[in-house]
Amino acid sequence: MLRFRHNPFFPSFFALIFLISACTAGPFTTPKIGQAASETPSVSSTPLSLPTSTAPPILTPSPQPTSTAEKLNDLTIWISPAVPAGLRSKLNLPSMIKQVDQAETATLKLEPVNGQSETARVVPIQWFYAVVAPFPTLQDDVNLADIQDAWFGKPVNIFGGKPLMMEESTRLALEAVWGPPDDSLIKVVEGQSLLQHAWNDMPAWAIIPFDELEPRWKVLHLNGMDLLDKKFDPAAYPLVVGFDLVGGAPALRAVASSGIDLQSLAPQTNRDMNKLTVLVMTGTTALVRNTALKVEENGVLYPARDIGDWLRDADLTHISNEVSFDQTCPPAAPLREEMRFCSSPSYFDLLKNINANVIELTGNHLVDWGIDPLLFTLDLYRQNNLPYYGGGENLEDARKPLFIENHGNRLVFLGCNTTGPENDWATPNQPGANPCDLDALEAQIKNLRGQGFLPIVTFQHFEYGTFDGYKPQSGQRVDFLRMSAAGAVIVSGSQAHYPLAKTFVGQNFVDYGLGNLFFDQMEDFTRPEFIDRHVFYEGRYISTELLTAILEDYARPRPMTAAERAKILTDIFAASDWNQ
Repeated sequence: MLRFRHNPFFPSFFALIFLISACTAGPFTTPKIGQAASETPSVSSTPLSLPTSTAPPILTPSPQPTSTAEKLNDLTIWISPAVPAGLRSKLNLPSMIKQVDQAETATLKLEPVNGQSETARVVPIQWFYAVVAPFPTLQDDVNLADIQDAWFGKPVNIFGGKPLMMEESTRLALEAVWGPPDDSLIKVVEGQSLLQHAWNDMPAWAIIPFDELEPRWKVLHLNGMDLLDKKFDPAAYPLVVGFDLVGGAPALRAVASSGIDLQSLAPQTNRDMNKLTVLVMTGTTALVRNTALKVEENGVLYPARDIGDWLRDADLTHISNEVSFDQTCPPAAPLREEMRFCSSPSYFDLLKNINANVIELTGNHLVDWGIDPLLFTLDLYRQNNLPYYGGGENLEDARKPLFIENHGNRLVFLGCNTTGPENDWATPNQPGANPCDLDALEAQIKNLRGQGFLPIVTFQHFEYGTFDGYKPQSGQRVDFLRMSAAGAVIVSGSQAHYPLAKTFVGQNFVDYGLGNLFFDQMEDFTRPEFIDRHVFYEGRYISTELLTAILEDYARPRPMTAAERAKILTDIFAASDWNQ
């Protein structure tokens, strides 16, 4: 692993330098109430592929009288070319500390840790790196051994044997830990063109800093670990490089005498769990017909038995529930096969169990049993603090955006129904789904994006009658791309009863249809399902992971096997037009 253990400090060294009283016990702050604790790892562990050496402690000196040579305005800093751009841009160095080009002339250095440094470590930094490939890549996982084989010039039987790409700073950071690479399987590409270079040369793979992720990259699991997962264990992740601001005792005394807060000079990590939001979005849910019958036979939580953790582990879980709950809904057993839908209020426990907290109401079965069941359902959502959008108790309510701020990420959800039926649409005096006004929606997206929000737009759009391929209809394509071009970072089709193609407009993601989530359609083409896991960090949309499931027993999706997943991804990617 690319990690470093800070050993107990030596008495002789401690006699020379004392801790600053303001220095904290560790580099991480206590999370606020209601926030997840930071998952940033400690700086304790052993370097990979290098002999273990005795490293000095993290120390800073108490203020002492300084000589002329130790004054703050005499301090200089050298920043290693291995330091990534994201770390450089977040340095908070006082103006009196001058940057120099030569390490030998600097009194302070910011450099990768290789376990050999003899100077006192001042500001320990942990920088996470991701293994990535272009988004339409079938490969999901790589091993650290694959990366090291490429590093040392041993042929790798993945990605067509092509070189592992990275920018120069990444190469230098890894070299500080692993030693020089065999450049036959390492390709250095300028950072701004790395993504396009990889797309032009698929299949391709690369290593980039976590903070440089963007949606057109697919983040590969490394040794089975998902860097985007909320259950991610940072202490076990093998692709982390340590950086430190280091200096000798005179320089540290000068810094200490100035009263500078050392921990404020640089960020401690580029993957702070308190800045990361995971949103999962799903397709059609209708707890009716055979699905309802299976619930009666197996319990209300039966539909989520195999994929519930995918939904519960997210910060935000989106459910497009197309059917109203009705206290007078007829029993599900014996089976009712009619197309007029209602759900028993007892099924509401399923939504609570999967931690649904974003409810879409654009579905075309909301008023199948009349207005009163929909009003009852809206009250049920409000009583349980489940925010909804895309429908409501009248047209004004149905058109309201849903604003959610999570871990500093400002999201806004908007949704509408294109297809009707007309009696399903909200009016000024009647509840229902939001009828699409595309001009107004486009203007709303532009306005919200201009205010710094990240718009997420969902459609109840036209549906196919029978399976005729994974490509979207022309009307879907026009409307989805229009909203994406207006600034919606994600446009998602909730109407589709089977998956449809995906694409990008710039860095904005378009999913024309995810398929069903909890609905009883067991035809071969309606059984596959997508659950899209979207990730936001520091106010940016940075990644989407496509989770794939297949419906069993009319009610219960399960994760696909490797072969099933490869087949559906191959078909979907082939149907997708990536050149928007």
